[in-house]
Amino acid sequence: MAPLSRTFFARPAADVAKDLIGATLLVDDVGGLIVETEAYDQKDPASHSYVGRTARNASMFGPPGHAYIYRSYGLHWCINFVCGAEPLGSAVLIRALEPATGIEVMRQRRGNVLPRLLCSGPGRLSQALGVTGTLDGQPLDRAPFSVLSRTAETPVVRGPRIGITRGIEAPWRFGLAGSAYLSRRFQ
Repeated sequence: MAPLSRTFFARPAADVAKDLIGATLLVDDVGGLIVETEAYDQKDPASHSYVGRTARNASMFGPPGHAYIYRSYGLHWCINFVCGAEPLGSAVLIRALEPATGIEVMRQRRGNVLPRLLCSGPGRLSQALGVTGTLDGQPLDRAPFSVLSRTAETPVVRGPRIGITRGIEAPWRFGLAGSAYLSRRFQ
C-alpha cells in the first residue's frame, strides 16, 4: 500500500469519495479499511462550504489533502478529507472503517463494544481513532495521519447521503459492497 498523494485529493469530491473505499486510514497507527464515505462540494446545499468561508469551515477552503474536522451537534468530532480543484470548499466525510490496527486502543476509547460498532459512523470513528479538533487543517500525508491506497479493485455501492435535510437527491454516499461495518446499509 502506497501513501495517497495530495494529487489524489485534487479531484472532484464524488470521485475521491468513491476511490477512498478500500483505502486505509490510520491516525497514530490506529485505524483500518475505509468502508463508507460521503462527498460534499461548495455548490451543494448540504455542504458546510455552501455559505462561503467561515471560521468553522476554513479548512475546507485549504489545499487538497488536508483534514477538515468539525464537531457535529456539539457532541461528536467528524473527520473529512479536503479535496477538489479551484474553487475549493469540497470534502469527503469518512463515515465508517473496518477496524484492523490498534483495536485494543479503539476499545479503550469507545468501550467494550462489538468490533463492527467501533468505527461505524463518523462520531464513533473519530472517537475510536482519537480524532479531535486539534487535527483540523493538518496534512493527511504527515503524522499522525497515514492514508494508504487500496491494494485491489473494490466493489463499491452508491446511494443517497444520510443525516441531511438538503441536497438529499445527490447519490454521493459510497460504501464497500457487503461490508458489515457500514453505519447504515444501502437500500
